[in-house]
Amino acid sequence: MENKLDPVKFIIRLVVLMLVCIALVSVWFLWSRLEGEKPVIATEIPSFLNPSQEFVLNLSDAKSGIRKVWVAIEQNGREMVLRNDIYPLKGSSDLVPVHTLSVPVKVDVKKLGITDGKAIFRVMVRDNSWLGWFNGNKTTIEKEVLIDSRPPEIVMLNRVLNLNQGGAGLVIYRLSEPCPTSGVMVGDMFYPGQAGYFSDMGIHLAFIAMNHSQKPGTEIFIKAVDQAGNAARSGFPHHIKRKIFKTDTISLNDNFLNQKMPEFDVEVPPDSQKPMLAKFIKVNKELRESNYQKILSAVAASDNKLYWEGIFTRLPNSAPRAGFADHRIYMYEGKEVDRQDHLGVDLASIRKSPVPAANNGKVVFMDFVGIYGNTVLLDHGFGLFSMYSHLHSFNVTVGQMVSKNDILGYTGSTGMAAGDHLHYAMLVRNTFVNPIEWWDEEWIKNNITDKIKEVQSTMK
Repeated sequence: MENKLDPVKFIIRLVVLMLVCIALVSVWFLWSRLEGEKPVIATEIPSFLNPSQEFVLNLSDAKSGIRKVWVAIEQNGREMVLRNDIYPLKGSSDLVPVHTLSVPVKVDVKKLGITDGKAIFRVMVRDNSWLGWFNGNKTTIEKEVLIDSRPPEIVMLNRVLNLNQGGAGLVIYRLSEPCPTSGVMVGDMFYPGQAGYFSDMGIHLAFIAMNHSQKPGTEIFIKAVDQAGNAARSGFPHHIKRKIFKTDTISLNDNFLNQKMPEFDVEVPPDSQKPMLAKFIKVNKELRESNYQKILSAVAASDNKLYWEGIFTRLPNSAPRAGFADHRIYMYEGKEVDRQDHLGVDLASIRKSPVPAANNGKVVFMDFVGIYGNTVLLDHGFGLFSMYSHLHSFNVTVGQMVSKNDILGYTGSTGMAAGDHLHYAMLVRNTFVNPIEWWDEEWIKNNITDKIKEVQSTMK
Protein backbone atom coordinates (compact mmCIF):
# COMPACT_ATOMS: atom_id res chain seq x y z
CA MET A 1 0.00 0.00 0.00
CA GLU A 2 1.43 3.40 -0.99
CA ASN A 3 2.21 5.79 1.92
CA LYS A 4 0.91 9.28 1.36
CA LEU A 5 2.03 12.36 3.32
CA ASP A 6 -0.78 13.96 5.22
CA PRO A 7 -1.23 17.46 3.69
CA VAL A 8 -1.87 18.98 7.11
CA LYS A 9 1.31 17.49 8.55
CA PHE A 10 3.26 18.66 5.52
CA ILE A 11 2.03 22.22 5.96
CA ILE A 12 2.84 22.11 9.68
CA ARG A 13 6.35 20.85 8.98
CA LEU A 14 6.86 23.48 6.33
CA VAL A 15 5.69 26.24 8.66
CA VAL A 16 7.94 24.95 11.45
CA LEU A 17 10.91 24.84 9.07
CA MET A 18 10.22 28.37 7.93
CA LEU A 19 9.91 29.60 11.52
CA VAL A 20 13.22 27.89 12.39
CA CYS A 21 14.90 29.55 9.43
CA ILE A 22 13.43 32.91 10.35
CA ALA A 23 14.59 32.41 13.93
CA LEU A 24 18.10 31.48 12.85
CA VAL A 25 18.31 34.45 10.51
CA SER A 26 16.96 36.71 13.26
CA VAL A 27 19.47 35.36 15.75
CA TRP A 28 22.31 35.81 13.24
CA PHE A 29 21.13 39.33 12.41
CA LEU A 30 20.75 40.29 16.07
CA TRP A 31 24.12 38.75 16.86
CA SER A 32 25.78 40.74 14.06
CA ARG A 33 24.00 43.94 15.11
CA LEU A 34 24.92 43.39 18.76
CA GLU A 35 28.64 42.93 18.05
CA GLY A 36 30.98 44.46 20.63
CA GLU A 37 34.09 45.28 18.63
CA LYS A 38 35.07 48.95 18.90
CA PRO A 39 36.09 51.14 15.94
CA VAL A 40 39.83 51.69 15.36
CA ILE A 41 41.52 55.09 15.15
CA ALA A 42 44.82 54.33 13.40
CA THR A 43 46.21 57.87 13.22
CA GLU A 44 48.57 59.21 15.89
CA ILE A 45 47.39 62.70 16.89
CA PRO A 46 50.26 65.23 16.56
CA SER A 47 51.59 66.58 19.87
CA PHE A 48 52.23 69.99 18.29
CA LEU A 49 49.80 71.93 16.09
CA ASN A 50 50.71 74.87 13.86
CA PRO A 51 48.39 77.72 12.75
CA SER A 52 46.87 75.78 9.85
CA GLN A 53 47.50 72.18 10.84
CA GLU A 54 46.02 69.59 8.50
CA PHE A 55 46.12 65.84 8.88
CA VAL A 56 43.98 62.81 8.10
CA LEU A 57 42.26 60.49 10.57
CA ASN A 58 42.35 56.90 9.32
CA LEU A 59 39.38 55.08 10.83
CA SER A 60 38.00 51.56 10.50
CA ASP A 61 35.33 49.24 11.85
CA ALA A 62 35.46 45.73 10.42
CA LYS A 63 32.02 44.55 11.55
CA SER A 64 29.02 46.90 11.74
CA GLY A 65 30.79 49.87 10.15
CA ILE A 66 31.31 53.50 11.10
CA ARG A 67 28.28 55.61 11.94
CA LYS A 68 29.57 58.84 13.48
CA VAL A 69 32.83 60.82 13.63
CA TRP A 70 33.18 63.74 16.04
CA VAL A 71 36.32 65.87 16.42
CA ALA A 72 36.81 68.86 18.71
CA ILE A 73 39.49 70.98 20.33
CA GLU A 74 39.21 72.70 23.70
CA GLN A 75 41.22 75.59 25.09
CA ASN A 76 40.56 77.59 28.26
CA GLY A 77 37.24 75.82 28.82
CA ARG A 78 35.93 76.61 25.30
CA GLU A 79 35.25 73.59 23.06
CA MET A 80 35.21 74.03 19.29
CA VAL A 81 33.80 71.24 17.12
CA LEU A 82 35.87 70.54 14.00
CA ARG A 83 33.91 67.56 12.60
CA ASN A 84 30.48 66.10 13.44
CA ASP A 85 29.72 63.68 10.62
CA ILE A 86 27.05 60.99 10.37
CA TYR A 87 27.63 58.05 8.01
CA PRO A 88 24.34 56.13 7.48
CA LEU A 89 24.41 52.71 5.94
CA LYS A 90 24.93 52.93 2.20
CA GLY A 91 21.75 51.95 0.35
CA SER A 92 18.44 50.89 1.84
CA SER A 93 18.32 47.44 0.26
CA ASP A 94 21.80 45.95 0.64
CA LEU A 95 22.69 47.78 3.91
CA VAL A 96 26.40 47.98 3.11
CA PRO A 97 28.22 49.70 6.01
CA VAL A 98 31.18 52.08 5.76
CA HIS A 99 34.10 50.01 7.06
CA THR A 100 37.03 52.39 6.39
CA LEU A 101 37.29 56.16 6.31
CA SER A 102 40.00 58.76 5.81
CA VAL A 103 38.70 61.94 7.39
CA PRO A 104 40.61 65.21 6.79
CA VAL A 105 40.90 67.50 9.81
CA LYS A 106 42.03 71.12 9.71
CA VAL A 107 42.79 73.22 12.77
CA ASP A 108 42.66 76.84 11.60
CA VAL A 109 44.02 78.56 14.71
CA LYS A 110 43.22 82.11 13.57
CA LYS A 111 39.66 81.30 12.48
CA LEU A 112 38.93 79.42 15.70
CA GLY A 113 40.46 82.10 17.89
CA ILE A 114 42.96 79.71 19.48
CA THR A 115 46.12 81.14 21.00
CA ASP A 116 49.56 79.60 21.45
CA GLY A 117 49.71 77.22 24.39
CA LYS A 118 48.11 74.01 25.62
CA ALA A 119 44.82 72.62 24.32
CA ILE A 120 42.87 69.36 24.46
CA PHE A 121 42.22 67.48 21.21
CA ARG A 122 39.33 64.98 21.21
CA VAL A 123 38.15 62.37 18.72
CA MET A 124 35.08 60.12 19.07
CA VAL A 125 34.01 57.40 16.61
CA ARG A 126 30.84 55.29 16.92
CA ASP A 127 29.81 52.23 14.91
CA ASN A 128 26.43 50.80 13.82
CA SER A 129 26.19 48.17 16.54
CA TRP A 130 22.90 47.97 18.49
CA LEU A 131 24.68 47.62 21.80
CA GLY A 132 24.07 50.27 24.46
CA TRP A 133 20.46 50.82 23.44
CA PHE A 134 21.42 51.35 19.80
CA ASN A 135 24.21 53.80 20.65
CA GLY A 136 26.86 51.39 19.33
CA ASN A 137 30.47 50.83 20.29
CA LYS A 138 32.50 53.95 20.89
CA THR A 139 36.22 54.71 20.66
CA THR A 140 37.55 57.99 22.02
CA ILE A 141 40.93 59.70 22.09
CA GLU A 142 41.78 62.70 24.25
CA LYS A 143 45.24 64.19 23.97
CA GLU A 144 46.92 67.31 25.28
CA VAL A 145 48.50 69.24 22.42
CA LEU A 146 50.59 72.37 22.17
CA ILE A 147 49.56 75.12 19.77
CA ASP A 148 52.65 76.75 18.28
CA SER A 149 52.30 79.46 15.64
CA ARG A 150 55.81 80.92 15.82
CA PRO A 151 58.55 79.68 13.45
CA PRO A 152 61.96 78.92 14.94
CA GLU A 153 64.62 81.63 15.02
CA ILE A 154 67.91 80.89 13.22
CA VAL A 155 71.14 82.70 14.11
CA MET A 156 74.24 82.18 11.94
CA LEU A 157 77.32 82.00 14.19
CA ASN A 158 80.07 82.12 11.51
CA ARG A 159 81.55 84.86 9.43
CA VAL A 160 81.39 84.76 5.63
CA LEU A 161 81.38 81.25 4.13
CA ASN A 162 83.84 80.63 1.27
CA LEU A 163 83.23 77.62 -0.95
CA ASN A 164 85.02 76.16 -3.94
CA GLN A 165 83.02 74.51 -6.70
CA GLY A 166 83.30 70.82 -5.82
CA GLY A 167 84.49 71.71 -2.31
CA ALA A 168 83.28 71.55 1.28
CA GLY A 169 82.54 73.99 4.07
CA LEU A 170 81.16 74.27 7.61
CA VAL A 171 78.11 76.20 8.82
CA ILE A 172 77.44 76.68 12.55
CA TYR A 173 74.07 78.07 13.63
CA ARG A 174 71.84 78.33 16.70
CA LEU A 175 68.13 77.46 16.87
CA SER A 176 65.69 79.03 19.32
CA GLU A 177 63.87 75.73 19.88
CA PRO A 178 64.29 71.99 19.16
CA CYS A 179 63.65 71.25 15.49
CA PRO A 180 63.38 67.72 14.08
CA THR A 181 64.57 69.06 10.72
CA SER A 182 67.28 71.66 10.24
CA GLY A 183 70.28 72.13 7.99
CA VAL A 184 71.63 73.93 4.96
CA MET A 185 70.21 73.91 1.45
CA VAL A 186 72.80 74.19 -1.33
CA GLY A 187 70.74 74.39 -4.49
CA ASP A 188 68.53 71.31 -4.35
CA MET A 189 70.84 69.44 -1.95
CA PHE A 190 70.11 69.34 1.80
CA TYR A 191 72.85 68.94 4.41
CA PRO A 192 71.40 68.29 7.87
CA GLY A 193 72.81 69.98 10.93
CA GLN A 194 73.55 68.06 14.12
CA ALA A 195 73.77 69.18 17.74
CA GLY A 196 76.08 67.56 20.26
CA TYR A 197 79.49 69.11 19.65
CA PHE A 198 78.85 72.12 21.88
CA SER A 199 77.33 72.00 25.38
CA ASP A 200 74.55 74.27 24.10
CA MET A 201 72.26 71.79 22.32
CA GLY A 202 70.74 74.63 20.33
CA ILE A 203 73.99 75.01 18.37
CA HIS A 204 74.26 72.82 15.27
CA LEU A 205 77.14 71.88 12.97
CA ALA A 206 76.44 71.29 9.30
CA PHE A 207 79.20 70.20 6.94
CA ILE A 208 78.07 71.23 3.48
CA ALA A 209 79.30 70.72 -0.07
CA MET A 210 79.19 72.25 -3.52
CA ASN A 211 78.59 69.56 -6.08
CA HIS A 212 81.26 69.71 -8.78
CA SER A 213 78.57 70.75 -11.27
CA GLN A 214 77.11 73.53 -9.08
CA LYS A 215 78.39 77.00 -9.95
CA PRO A 216 78.46 80.54 -8.49
CA GLY A 217 74.90 81.77 -8.10
CA THR A 218 73.69 78.56 -6.44
CA GLU A 219 71.19 79.45 -3.71
CA ILE A 220 72.41 78.68 -0.17
CA PHE A 221 70.40 79.13 3.04
CA ILE A 222 69.73 77.56 6.45
CA LYS A 223 66.28 76.09 6.98
CA ALA A 224 64.56 74.70 10.07
CA VAL A 225 61.18 73.11 10.75
CA ASP A 226 59.99 72.91 14.37
CA GLN A 227 57.91 70.21 16.02
CA ALA A 228 54.67 71.94 15.04
CA GLY A 229 55.70 72.17 11.40
CA ASN A 230 56.50 75.88 11.39
CA ALA A 231 59.31 76.56 8.91
CA ALA A 232 61.99 79.25 8.82
CA ARG A 233 64.77 80.15 6.36
CA SER A 234 67.84 82.29 6.85
CA GLY A 235 70.36 83.39 4.26
CA PHE A 236 73.95 84.33 5.13
CA PRO A 237 76.99 85.89 3.44
CA HIS A 238 78.87 83.45 1.23
CA HIS A 239 81.18 83.37 -1.75
CA ILE A 240 81.48 80.57 -4.31
CA LYS A 241 84.69 80.23 -6.33
CA ARG A 242 84.30 78.74 -9.79
CA LYS A 243 86.59 75.81 -10.68
CA ILE A 244 87.44 74.46 -14.11
CA PHE A 245 87.98 70.72 -14.06
CA LYS A 246 90.17 68.79 -16.47
CA THR A 247 88.84 66.80 -19.41
CA ASP A 248 90.50 63.47 -20.19
CA THR A 249 90.14 61.27 -23.23
CA ILE A 250 90.47 57.58 -22.44
CA SER A 251 90.96 55.15 -25.31
CA LEU A 252 89.52 51.70 -24.70
CA ASN A 253 91.14 48.67 -26.29
CA ASP A 254 90.15 45.05 -26.62
CA ASN A 255 92.91 43.87 -24.27
CA PHE A 256 91.43 45.90 -21.40
CA LEU A 257 87.83 45.01 -22.26
CA ASN A 258 88.56 41.28 -22.59
CA GLN A 259 90.50 41.31 -19.32
CA LYS A 260 88.10 43.29 -17.09
CA MET A 261 84.58 42.89 -18.44
CA PRO A 262 84.18 39.14 -17.74
CA GLU A 263 84.49 40.04 -14.03
CA PHE A 264 81.10 41.79 -14.17
CA ASP A 265 77.89 39.77 -14.18
CA VAL A 266 75.98 42.04 -16.55
CA GLU A 267 73.76 40.86 -19.39
CA VAL A 268 74.06 42.39 -22.86
CA PRO A 269 72.06 41.64 -26.04
CA PRO A 270 73.17 38.26 -27.45
CA ASP A 271 73.34 39.70 -30.97
CA SER A 272 75.76 42.45 -29.95
CA GLN A 273 78.67 42.70 -32.39
CA LYS A 274 80.97 43.96 -29.61
CA PRO A 275 79.70 42.23 -26.44
CA MET A 276 82.62 43.33 -24.24
CA LEU A 277 82.17 46.97 -25.34
CA ALA A 278 78.41 46.74 -24.75
CA LYS A 279 79.10 45.34 -21.30
CA PHE A 280 81.54 48.17 -20.54
CA ILE A 281 79.00 50.84 -21.48
CA LYS A 282 76.34 49.20 -19.33
CA VAL A 283 78.73 48.81 -16.39
CA ASN A 284 80.06 52.36 -16.72
CA LYS A 285 76.54 53.85 -16.72
CA GLU A 286 73.99 51.63 -14.99
CA LEU A 287 76.25 49.77 -12.56
CA ARG A 288 78.02 53.02 -11.64
CA GLU A 289 74.68 54.55 -10.60
CA SER A 290 73.72 51.41 -8.66
CA ASN A 291 77.10 51.49 -6.89
CA TYR A 292 76.57 55.14 -5.99
CA GLN A 293 73.22 54.27 -4.40
CA LYS A 294 74.92 51.55 -2.35
CA ILE A 295 77.49 54.08 -1.12
CA LEU A 296 74.71 56.53 -0.24
CA SER A 297 73.05 53.85 1.85
CA ALA A 298 76.32 53.33 3.74
CA VAL A 299 76.70 57.05 4.53
CA ALA A 300 73.04 57.71 5.37
CA ALA A 301 73.81 58.07 9.10
CA SER A 302 76.77 59.72 10.78
CA ASP A 303 77.79 60.06 14.44
CA ASN A 304 77.52 63.52 16.00
CA LYS A 305 81.16 63.40 17.07
CA LEU A 306 84.21 64.88 15.36
CA TYR A 307 86.49 61.86 15.27
CA TRP A 308 89.10 63.43 12.99
CA GLU A 309 91.91 65.79 13.96
CA GLY A 310 94.34 67.77 11.80
CA ILE A 311 95.04 67.19 8.12
CA PHE A 312 93.97 64.07 6.27
CA THR A 313 96.91 62.02 5.06
CA ARG A 314 97.29 60.54 1.58
CA LEU A 315 98.74 57.24 0.41
CA PRO A 316 102.50 57.43 1.22
CA ASN A 317 105.00 57.61 -1.65
CA SER A 318 102.23 57.74 -4.23
CA ALA A 319 101.83 59.58 -7.50
CA PRO A 320 98.52 61.02 -8.72
CA ARG A 321 97.06 59.25 -11.71
CA ALA A 322 93.67 60.99 -12.02
CA GLY A 323 92.15 64.05 -10.34
CA PHE A 324 88.86 64.96 -8.74
CA ALA A 325 85.97 65.72 -11.15
CA ASP A 326 88.06 64.91 -14.23
CA HIS A 327 85.55 64.73 -17.07
CA ARG A 328 86.31 61.51 -18.91
CA ILE A 329 85.45 60.90 -22.55
CA TYR A 330 85.71 57.20 -23.43
CA MET A 331 86.72 56.37 -27.01
CA TYR A 332 86.73 53.06 -28.85
CA GLU A 333 88.16 52.72 -32.36
CA GLY A 334 88.08 56.51 -32.74
CA LYS A 335 84.44 56.93 -31.68
CA GLU A 336 83.04 58.31 -28.43
CA VAL A 337 81.12 55.63 -26.49
CA ASP A 338 80.53 57.22 -23.05
CA ARG A 339 81.18 60.16 -20.72
CA GLN A 340 81.53 60.10 -16.92
CA ASP A 341 83.00 62.22 -14.12
CA HIS A 342 85.76 60.81 -11.89
CA LEU A 343 84.75 61.78 -8.34
CA GLY A 344 87.93 60.93 -6.47
CA VAL A 345 91.71 60.93 -6.75
CA ASP A 346 93.66 57.95 -8.09
CA LEU A 347 96.97 57.36 -6.28
CA ALA A 348 99.53 54.78 -7.37
CA SER A 349 102.46 53.35 -5.43
CA ILE A 350 104.01 49.87 -5.46
CA ARG A 351 101.71 46.86 -5.83
CA LYS A 352 99.74 45.87 -2.72
CA SER A 353 100.86 48.94 -0.81
CA PRO A 354 99.43 49.29 2.72
CA VAL A 355 96.57 51.82 2.76
CA PRO A 356 96.48 54.00 5.92
CA ALA A 357 93.36 55.61 7.36
CA ALA A 358 93.49 59.27 6.33
CA ASN A 359 92.27 60.28 9.79
CA ASN A 360 90.55 58.95 12.93
CA GLY A 361 87.15 57.45 12.27
CA LYS A 362 84.79 54.50 12.41
CA VAL A 363 84.55 51.78 9.77
CA VAL A 364 80.94 51.89 8.53
CA PHE A 365 81.34 49.85 5.34
CA MET A 366 83.65 47.14 4.01
CA ASP A 367 82.53 45.25 0.92
CA PHE A 368 82.85 44.79 -2.84
CA VAL A 369 81.15 47.61 -4.78
CA GLY A 370 81.03 46.95 -8.52
CA ILE A 371 83.23 49.40 -10.41
CA TYR A 372 84.96 50.45 -7.17
CA GLY A 373 85.93 46.92 -6.20
CA ASN A 374 86.84 46.21 -2.57
CA THR A 375 85.93 49.37 -0.68
CA VAL A 376 86.19 50.74 2.87
CA LEU A 377 84.24 53.75 4.15
CA LEU A 378 85.16 55.66 7.33
CA ASP A 379 82.78 57.94 9.21
CA HIS A 380 84.70 60.93 10.59
CA GLY A 381 81.62 62.42 12.22
CA PHE A 382 78.92 65.00 11.40
CA GLY A 383 78.49 63.68 7.85
CA LEU A 384 82.13 63.60 6.73
CA PHE A 385 83.37 60.32 5.18
CA SER A 386 86.49 59.02 3.44
CA MET A 387 86.44 56.19 0.88
CA TYR A 388 89.17 53.73 -0.18
CA SER A 389 88.56 51.63 -3.29
CA HIS A 390 90.10 48.99 -5.63
CA LEU A 391 91.68 47.33 -2.58
CA HIS A 392 93.30 43.93 -2.95
CA SER A 393 92.34 42.93 0.60
CA PHE A 394 90.90 44.27 3.87
CA ASN A 395 92.55 44.70 7.25
CA VAL A 396 89.55 46.03 9.29
CA THR A 397 86.00 45.12 10.24
CA VAL A 398 82.74 47.11 10.23
CA GLY A 399 82.22 48.99 13.48
CA GLN A 400 85.93 49.17 14.27
CA MET A 401 87.36 52.48 15.45
CA VAL A 402 90.61 53.35 13.68
CA SER A 403 93.25 56.00 14.24
CA LYS A 404 95.03 58.03 11.60
CA ASN A 405 97.53 55.84 9.69
CA ASP A 406 96.04 52.53 10.89
CA ILE A 407 96.18 50.09 7.95
CA LEU A 408 92.76 49.54 6.36
CA GLY A 409 93.90 47.16 3.62
CA TYR A 410 96.20 46.93 0.60
CA THR A 411 96.03 48.48 -2.86
CA GLY A 412 94.86 46.34 -5.75
CA SER A 413 93.02 46.40 -9.07
CA THR A 414 89.56 45.12 -8.05
CA GLY A 415 86.55 46.64 -9.77
CA MET A 416 87.09 48.53 -12.99
CA ALA A 417 90.75 49.35 -12.44
CA ALA A 418 93.31 48.93 -15.22
CA GLY A 419 96.16 48.55 -12.73
CA ASP A 420 97.07 48.47 -9.05
CA HIS A 421 96.17 51.79 -7.38
CA LEU A 422 94.01 53.43 -4.70
CA HIS A 423 90.88 55.36 -5.61
CA TYR A 424 90.56 57.80 -2.69
CA ALA A 425 87.42 59.89 -2.27
CA MET A 426 85.73 62.04 0.35
CA LEU A 427 82.05 62.69 0.85
CA VAL A 428 80.01 65.23 2.74
CA ARG A 429 76.76 63.33 3.29
CA ASN A 430 75.79 62.24 -0.24
CA THR A 431 78.15 64.50 -2.20
CA PHE A 432 81.67 63.69 -3.34
CA VAL A 433 84.06 66.58 -2.59
CA ASN A 434 87.63 67.40 -3.56
CA PRO A 435 90.00 65.50 -1.22
CA ILE A 436 92.82 68.00 -1.89
CA GLU A 437 91.15 70.50 0.46
CA TRP A 438 91.40 68.03 3.34
CA TRP A 439 95.12 67.47 2.63
CA ASP A 440 95.71 71.21 3.10
CA GLU A 441 96.44 72.27 6.69
CA GLU A 442 95.81 75.96 5.95
CA TRP A 443 92.45 75.24 4.28
CA ILE A 444 91.28 73.16 7.27
CA LYS A 445 92.35 75.90 9.68
CA ASN A 446 90.60 78.71 7.80
CA ASN A 447 87.43 76.86 6.85
CA ILE A 448 86.83 74.41 9.69
CA THR A 449 88.81 74.62 12.94
CA ASP A 450 88.94 78.43 13.21
CA LYS A 451 85.17 78.58 12.82
CA ILE A 452 84.70 76.10 15.66
CA LYS A 453 87.15 78.02 17.89
CA GLU A 454 85.36 81.28 17.08
CA VAL A 455 82.07 79.89 18.40
CA GLN A 456 83.75 78.32 21.41
CA SER A 457 85.28 81.67 22.37
CA THR A 458 81.84 83.28 22.60
CA MET A 459 80.63 80.62 25.03
CA LYS A 460 83.25 81.29 27.74
